[in-house]
Formats: sequence, C-alpha cells, structure tokens
Amino acid sequence: MKIAILTSGILPVPAVQGGAVENLVDFYLEYNDQHHLHDITVYSIWHPDVEQHLACKSKVNHYHYIKMNSVWAKLKKRFFKKTHHEGYYHYTIEYFLHEALRHIRQQDYDIIILENRPGYALRLKEATNARLVYHLHNEKLTSAVPQCRAIYEAADGIITVSDYIKSCVLTVNTDDTKTTSVYNGINLDAFSQSATPPARNTLGLGDQDFVLIYSGRINEEKGIMQLIEAIRLLKNYPAIKLLVIGSSFFGNTTNENGFIKKLKDLAEPLGDRIIFTGFVPYNKMPDYLSMADAAVIPSVWDDPFPTTVLEAQAMGLPIISTRRGGIPEEVTAESAILLTTDYYFVKNLAQAILDLYHHPEKRQAMSQAALNRSKLFGKERYAQEFFEALTHIERTSV
Repeated sequence: MKIAILTSGILPVPAVQGGAVENLVDFYLEYNDQHHLHDITVYSIWHPDVEQHLACKSKVNHYHYIKMNSVWAKLKKRFFKKTHHEGYYHYTIEYFLHEALRHIRQQDYDIIILENRPGYALRLKEATNARLVYHLHNEKLTSAVPQCRAIYEAADGIITVSDYIKSCVLTVNTDDTKTTSVYNGINLDAFSQSATPPARNTLGLGDQDFVLIYSGRINEEKGIMQLIEAIRLLKNYPAIKLLVIGSSFFGNTTNENGFIKKLKDLAEPLGDRIIFTGFVPYNKMPDYLSMADAAVIPSVWDDPFPTTVLEAQAMGLPIISTRRGGIPEEVTAESAILLTTDYYFVKNLAQAILDLYHHPEKRQAMSQAALNRSKLFGKERYAQEFFEALTHIERTSV
C-alpha cells in the first residue's frame, strides 16, 4: 500500500526531541524499513537534527518536512492566522495541515494515518479519496468532542492504544465496528536488566537505601504531588528515597514552572530523601531505572496507556500505580499494586510503599511477574499488529 502519516505538527519524526507518540511512530517505521511492507511518506515538522538521522536513508519510508520556525514560516503563519478563522485546532496546527495538504493533493495514497489528530479529517475528506485511519493515543474522539459524529463518520478505521481509549470512541457510536485496539510497545532490548546503572552515590543515594523512581512529565495529572505527600508521611523511614526524573514538557529544563517549584517546596523539609534530576534523555532511562527498587506511576487521570509502566515492567521493577485509564491493561495483579485515586489515596500510597519496603520476598515475586508480563509489549509485536490492523481496514472498508 501507499501510505501517508500525518503527525501532530508539534514534534518531529524521527523523534529527535522525544515524544511518546513520535517514538511509537518510529517503531512501526523501523519495522516497515526492515520488512519492506509499504511505501510510506511521513509529514512532519522540520528540525535540524533530522537531517543526518539514519531513518531518513530508508528506501521505503520517506519524510516530507514542513518548516514552522523559520522567519519565512513565521510570516506565513501570521498571514494564515488572519485569513483562516474556522480551523478545528490552533492556527499553528491548522497551518501545518494546510502545508501538508498542498503535497497530499498531488499524491494518490491508499491510506492516510492521522496520528492523534482525528480533527484533520474534516479537511482531508474533501481533499483526498484515501482511506482515513485514526491512531488515537488519547481521548481525542468522545461524545464530548466538537463535531465528534462528523469526525467519526469520516474514518474508515480507528486504531486505539488501549481498550480504555476504544471505550471513549464507543461513546460516539455504541454500535461501533471501526475500532480495534493495538497495545503500545517498547524496545525490550534497551529496557532490560542488562542496563548498567550509574553509581548510586553520584545522586546521593546509598547502597542500603530503598529507592523509588518516578519518571515522566512533571504535571498535576501524573500524581507526583500525591507521591511526595506520601513520602512525607514516611518521614520516620529515612532509608526510603524518591528519585523524580522528568520535566514539565519533554526536554524543557530551563524554564521551571510554578508547579515544579511547588513540588520542590513541598519536598524541601525531607532534604535528600527526594531527588529531582530534571530531564534525562530517553536512551539513558534504562540506566536510571536499574538503580531503583520499585517504580511508582501515581496517575490521577485516566492515563490512556503510559509507556512508563511498560518500561518499568521490562526492567523487572515492582510497580505501584492506579486503576485509571488503560493502566490495568498493562499489568497483572502479580506485577503491580493498583490503587484507587480516592480520598485515601495518599495514605494508601504510603502504605503500599511500606509494604514493598518491609517485604523483599514480595518485591522479588513481583519483579519476576513484571518481567514475564513485559514480554507481551515488544515493539516488534506492536508494529506487526499495527500493520495487520491497517491491512484489515484496507480490505474491509468501502
């Protein structure tokens, strides 16, 4: 098939600036490059680091870049804003789509994949005869979304990252037959117990410390404040340490926002019990995870299918997380402790931490269960199932 991929218009592909969605796109493009399944063109914003990237040398994957931050592009965006007033998304996203459409109209694609931007379909359906497939990573198509019915009807197929996101689509049409779930995957070779951890003392940690790790974006919905409050309840257990890895938005470590400052103020009385590392490059994450005794992913929102859970699981870490979104689909009762985000959440979070702290045999059993479960979430399985879903859509859609 001849396939186009419309990315989010925010971060580049290849994922030289990170981004969960962009990394997942890289995974199935890598699989396509290895197996020569389809002719694929990726529409992405430009970034200087993509120019020498090995992925751009593929013979089956092609990259069409749109400059968004040059002087000329900024002038064009300003003019676009003045002349287009009815876009579905912010004008910068609509400008990206506008520029991509200039090229798409000249092509003859079989399928166009909309990466987490189902609203693109409102313009695409008038510009192409290609089948439109939405790859939904978040709650982007629910009954509460503007023009949800028109967007749903424009889709020939919908691939969701979890059954939870599929259930959101069902609020638009309870008789839906377009949607299938394909679970995310990760690089199991990178996230493995063979990673070499930095010496704990480089971060002020001792060999006898019980180290918890939180990794991900630092914002309210991720539950990091509740986690720090739980550590405060454990003030009489000085060996329990928390490593907080991440920043407010991908690689942004220079502009510390008010929420991060509030977290650090909350953690200050605990001294070196809580360590903020800031942003850590994705390729270094296995090394940091290998320093930990357990991972805590305390999401207080309906996290669709966080790869941080998969990564911790693949490293053999016992997991403490929540019954939100797609998280229960990622783990088992043997590999994770799942908590309800109710009034007692902080207290129960502290108790779950103590439970693992006092029971090394339980940690060992959970670690083995996590390793066993992780084998289901390799990037190759993910890419294979993704392309199988596309083939099914192509064969069955009218």
